[in-house]
Amino acid sequence: MKKILFLTGTRADFGKIKSLIQILEGHLDFEVFVFVTGMHLQEEYGYTLLEIERCNYKNVHTFQNHTHESTMDLTLAKTIQGLSSYINQIHPDMIIVHGDRVETLAGAIVGSLNNIFVAHIEGGEISGTVDELIRHSVSKLSHIHFVSNQEAKKRLQQMGEIKSSIFTIGSPDIDSMFSESLPDLETTKAYYEIGFDKYAIAMFHPVTTEANEMERYANEFVNSLLKDTHNYVIIFPNNDRGSQYIINAYQRLKQHSRFRIFPSLRFEYFLTLLKNCQFIIGNSSAGIREAPYYGIPIINIGTRQQNRAVHAEIINSDYEEKSILDALSAIDSHQVIPTNSDFGVGKSDELFLETLLDASIWKLNHQKQFRDR
Repeated sequence: MKKILFLTGTRADFGKIKSLIQILEGHLDFEVFVFVTGMHLQEEYGYTLLEIERCNYKNVHTFQNHTHESTMDLTLAKTIQGLSSYINQIHPDMIIVHGDRVETLAGAIVGSLNNIFVAHIEGGEISGTVDELIRHSVSKLSHIHFVSNQEAKKRLQQMGEIKSSIFTIGSPDIDSMFSESLPDLETTKAYYEIGFDKYAIAMFHPVTTEANEMERYANEFVNSLLKDTHNYVIIFPNNDRGSQYIINAYQRLKQHSRFRIFPSLRFEYFLTLLKNCQFIIGNSSAGIREAPYYGIPIINIGTRQQNRAVHAEIINSDYEEKSILDALSAIDSHQVIPTNSDFGVGKSDELFLETLLDASIWKLNHQKQFRDR
């Protein structure tokens, strides 16, 4: 039996790996462990550990990795310390990390330096911010790559990764998007006490490379929402540097009936709200990845998703109030057709399991090799 350790630090990455955890959790050939840290344990961001606990996984370990300073380097150091201690207790055969968060980098460092296989979900993608630096660093520290599409595979090969270590499984959140078990809209609205007939979703995250401007960006964004006439379901940003400016700006919306503001939403409930919204606005990857599948109009603000795989019908805006309002004035007439984006067909979990059941993956060399192109 192989011991597989999943690491999750945010509501977003848990949504991405949930289907992968579940398919292994029910398989006799694997013993699953989940290391929970980061935003999941922070009250101000909804204490999303509760969402993980609802899944009733057998082995869940929590670790508080945030310091008073909450800088990325100190968070990285603390996560390495906590994860290193945990792997010495359970001795996993593989550590699975997702994306481009600082916790992801910690997982890759701990695994590679302890001669444990590291598998990276959704490597080989680009964004143009410090997240991209982390993502590529994780890829170079990882032995196995589960990528979303052929473009990502090609980039990893350009980075010298061995072709036989790269497996194209699609984006795992697509598994959840088209699941028959998603709650219906009426149930979702009742659960979160959302009384709007029509609504948009707003998700605005800090850009770490533009942290000094985030207070102004946040206020420009909120000014635009106040001058607009749509109803909004607003979800707190992630906990990167600059997030408090956004949360503070949202305080100005609380007295207005057009806004419902949440620290976090359960992933399946979020998908139901996204599927039925008028449009999504902000700079979340949900506007690049999930929304096009549902045919939802998108206003993408600023540089955070720069260079990501972009759907052609996205309306792009800069951070200025006038630019955002111009985009909002056009959004109701903006027609979008659901797309078959190149992120899989909702069977990532099955492809993932099939790969781990193949004995050849466990024979890959722990000593990383570079392949010239």
